[in-house]
Amino acid sequence: MVRLWLTNTASTRVLSVRLPGARMKLVGGDGGRVEHEEFIDQVLLSPSERVVADVLVEHPGGELTLQHQTPDRTYRLASVQVSDQPAAPSQAARKFQELRTAPELQTERQQLERWLAAPPDKTLAMVARMDDPSAAAETAEPVSYACPMHPEVTSEQPGRCPKCGMKLLPVESDSNHMGMHHEHAAHASDAADVGIEWEDTMVEVNRLTTTANMHWRFLDRTASVDSPVIDWQFSVGQRIKIRLVNEMDSDHPMHHPFHLHGAGRFLVLARDQVVEPNLVWKDTVLVRTGQTVDILFDVTNPGLWMAHCHIAEHMQSGMMFSFTVARAK
Repeated sequence: MVRLWLTNTASTRVLSVRLPGARMKLVGGDGGRVEHEEFIDQVLLSPSERVVADVLVEHPGGELTLQHQTPDRTYRLASVQVSDQPAAPSQAARKFQELRTAPELQTERQQLERWLAAPPDKTLAMVARMDDPSAAAETAEPVSYACPMHPEVTSEQPGRCPKCGMKLLPVESDSNHMGMHHEHAAHASDAADVGIEWEDTMVEVNRLTTTANMHWRFLDRTASVDSPVIDWQFSVGQRIKIRLVNEMDSDHPMHHPFHLHGAGRFLVLARDQVVEPNLVWKDTVLVRTGQTVDILFDVTNPGLWMAHCHIAEHMQSGMMFSFTVARAK
């Protein structure tokens, strides 16, 4: 039996990690052990997320491949050589079968109903705003508009896609490039893990957008208004319920790994009102496209801290803010 400590250090890509030929057991996450250990076939890791998994190889000899598998492709991450000699101690298989629980997280579970019923203390929206790339384009040809995710949606005027809310982007009338790329993207979105961009298929979008015309933002909706100014102030010892809303009504709906720096840690309470089945203390949570995630932030460390999307491009464009934590009175 081997223990793997997996960390996603990619700047954008979500990883779906598996190890065919071996059995995996989830034992921990970002900030400690899980509420109850469970056998898994794969583990999903967004940028900055960590997972601790025990692995049992039951057949000696050969090579195993650690894989990242998307709806359309399989990527080789690493190879594992398996010895012909059985490992010691011999009771490893018996220990692997044991599914332990974390009493401290079971205690948290008993208090969960109160936090689930409570309104959020803070509400944070994740949005993208894009300048019209055609405004600065020098072309004599008429411009039509199409949805990058649903190329069958077209218009002669700027607007939004009625299916996904994404901003319609300009496309030359005699070009089929956008449609070809995004038939592939739409196919991927029909897979089980919806709300995640698995492949870099939006070539036309990448060509048209730059850091100058694409603006990724957090908006504070705590007061029921879209405020770009985020002035959060907490004190050590507080527990804060934060609602994270990944807007579909955005110029580029996309997943966002939300990360809180060392002011404390949090539990995921619910995703789209579905209660989290296996609690674990975290500092990063993946918020999929169109998803709402409620977290319970346990504030423990005073100072000036940062929160941001862990996709480097989004953070650089503005999807980050600082907040203060005062010492306990």
